[in-house]
Amino acid sequence: MKKIAVIIAGGSGSRMGQDIPKQFLSVQEKPVIIYTLEAFEKHPSIDSIIVVCIDGWHEILKSYAKQFNITKLVSIVSGGKTGQESIKCGLDEVKRLYSLNDMVLIHDAIRPMVSSDIISDNIIKCEKYGNATTVAPCTTVVLEKNHEDYSKKEINRDELVLTQTPQAFILKDILEAHAEAKKKGINAVASCSLYTILGKKVYFSNGSETNIKLTRPDDLLIFKALLNVKKDDWIK
Repeated sequence: MKKIAVIIAGGSGSRMGQDIPKQFLSVQEKPVIIYTLEAFEKHPSIDSIIVVCIDGWHEILKSYAKQFNITKLVSIVSGGKTGQESIKCGLDEVKRLYSLNDMVLIHDAIRPMVSSDIISDNIIKCEKYGNATTVAPCTTVVLEKNHEDYSKKEINRDELVLTQTPQAFILKDILEAHAEAKKKGINAVASCSLYTILGKKVYFSNGSETNIKLTRPDDLLIFKALLNVKKDDWIK
């Protein structure tokens, strides 16, 4: 069974307030997306990488991949109008190149701190259960928002987990889920939520609070600080 990383880099990054997509912002003289690709490039279990990329940036990404020696990158495809459609575009490319029985690890390009341990556990859990979603424990008080300015209810955080990526699936299973969702008019924000909406079980793999998603300018500051710590071997 091959393991293919499908990196979703189709967003424009409007909330980051920058002129270029956030996945292409340069941090310490390296684009964010390259940090992400390097994590999968260096992982011994990952056979290849496919990127779903925002239009107009394909050639730039190819150039960066060559510059930073990303040898596992086999294809770059355009995304769709929604996140779900963009993921489907990546999955269709995997189907074109590989077997329906292979494993796909769907990952946000703007999670550049994903560790080797996180990728490994995602693979292990998917091999055991058929799918795996990276999660981290909820460690803060969560309030239910029924009104704009106040809440009257706390949600038990012991019953909550925070989802991250990668999220791993057997290709034929996740394609079947997308086909079912299209028939039912379902548009989910993530592959794990697509599964739960369809009534399917989602199994957990171990994430980390350092596996941050770069959404707003403050996230870049955290990312830079984590890079400077350099605790993980994959960063070196």
